Amino acid sequence: MTAVILRPSYFMEMWLGPNLGFDPLRGTARIYGDGAGKVSYISATNVAEIAVAAALRPAGKQVILEMGGPQPLSQLDAVRIFEQALGTTCQLDFVPVEALQQQHRSTDPLQQSFAALMLGYAHGDVIPGAAAVAEEYGVELKSVADYANSVRAQRASV
Repeated sequence: MTAVILRPSYFMEMWLGPNLGFDPLRGTARIYGDGAGKVSYISATNVAEIAVAAALRPAGKQVILEMGGPQPLSQLDAVRIFEQALGTTCQLDFVPVEALQQQHRSTDPLQQSFAALMLGYAHGDVIPGAAAVAEEYGVELKSVADYANSVRAQRASV
């Protein structure tokens, strides 16, 4: 049996969105940890494009696709990109690693899972070779700047 395992980094649409406290349209950005860990943010659209391209390839051996965006950025880098694209300034809300570790010690498995994701995010997730994977599958990776510009365009159309 042939299998393709997709292992994307953090989705920019989720982690750089209001559901997780990143809301530069309202002038706020939640930062997990000190904000310095680099993340290979990837667009969910790019993950879907790579998944389709992989599914359409002839059956072969098992493949594990480590996927990330075109450039690792820190959370603070992402804030600056959004501030520049939107012409805003964000008030930063830092969530200390110690608070995330405390949440991870919860007896609630859901809280433990969320805390583990946020701790991983705080520490960073750089995917070496992400651009080569995208190129192999004919996908042009969307950058955080591209995403910030799309948020700006959506705001302008409302």
